[in-house]
This record gives sequence, structure tokens and C-alpha cells, in this order.
Amino acid sequence: MRFLAGVASLICAVNLIIGKVFSWLALAIVIVCFTVVVQRYLFAISYVWMQDLYIWLNGAMFTAVAGFALLRDDHVRVDIFYRPAKLRTRAITDLIGVVIFLLPFTWIVYIYSMPFVQRAWSYHEGSANVGGMPGLYILKTFIIVFAALIAAQGIAMAIRSILVLRGRVDLVPAAMQYSPDAIKPAATKGAA
Repeated sequence: MRFLAGVASLICAVNLIIGKVFSWLALAIVIVCFTVVVQRYLFAISYVWMQDLYIWLNGAMFTAVAGFALLRDDHVRVDIFYRPAKLRTRAITDLIGVVIFLLPFTWIVYIYSMPFVQRAWSYHEGSANVGGMPGLYILKTFIIVFAALIAAQGIAMAIRSILVLRGRVDLVPAAMQYSPDAIKPAATKGAA
């Protein structure tokens, strides 16, 4: 069990580092976009490569931080039943969700995007726009990175579920611990 907890901790650490580094691209996107707007409307200058740049930075950021978002539980989920559920119920729900939905989804993304990415690398694909950015093949590679980081975090979630179901909540990495079971307040007697 400690080995599994170590694997989950390693996956969480990788996604945490990647997420914190790539989240800074949001600032770069704002700066580049602001520069493009100022150049266009104040100086009547336009560089296609700069327009490509902020779009590509946006794509790289969102694909790279997806595992980080899953780690932080920032993804979209219908919490009507999940949030108030007991710890074991959440663990079972996560395990089923990872095995039935998340891992097959990432596998399909990987399988269908690999030829697309390989073709882009084979001829060092660049922007379709004249004067645009070279290296579109690098951006397309982020599709594979996305699938790998999401799948890895899904494996960490499955490990967390297994640890909880085996009664080893103490081994769950701090970065991905479940919130404790909700304690229902006891009815107060003699309240005025």
C-alpha cells in the first residue's frame, strides 16, 4: 500500500509542478493579446505570428494544466450526491468513474491523436497563416501531453480510492485527500 501511495504522490507532484508552471502562461497570454490590440488599434501594425502566439499559448496552457485541475478537484462535476456522500461512497464513485470513463477517454484521445501528431512532426508543420508561427507540431504534441497527464492523475485518483476502501486513508497524499465526511449536527434539546 505504501508503494501505491508513493506512486500517487509522485503523480500529484508532477501535475502540481506542471500546473503551477504552465498557469503562468495566462499572464503571458494577456500580455501578448494586449500588445496585439495596442499595435493594431494605436499603430495600425499587425503581426500574424503574435496573433498565433497567444492562441497557441492558450492551447498549451489549457492542455498542460488539465491534470492539475483534476488534482485540485476543479473539474466540472455534478455534486448533488457526491459532495454529501460518505468517504467510501466517494471513493467507489471515483474508482468507477476513472476505470469506466476517464481512462478509456484518455486512451481514445491518445489513439486518435497520435497519427495526427506524428504527421505534423513528419513535415514540421507550421501555421497555416502566411507569416504565422513555425512549430505547430509542438503545440499538437500537447494533445498527447494532455492525455498522459489526465490519465496519470486518473491513476492517482484510483489509487486514492483503493487506499480509502482498504482503510488506509492515512496513506492518501495530502494534495488529494478527500474532505472528511459531513457530520450531521445533533438536535439541540431545550432550545428556546
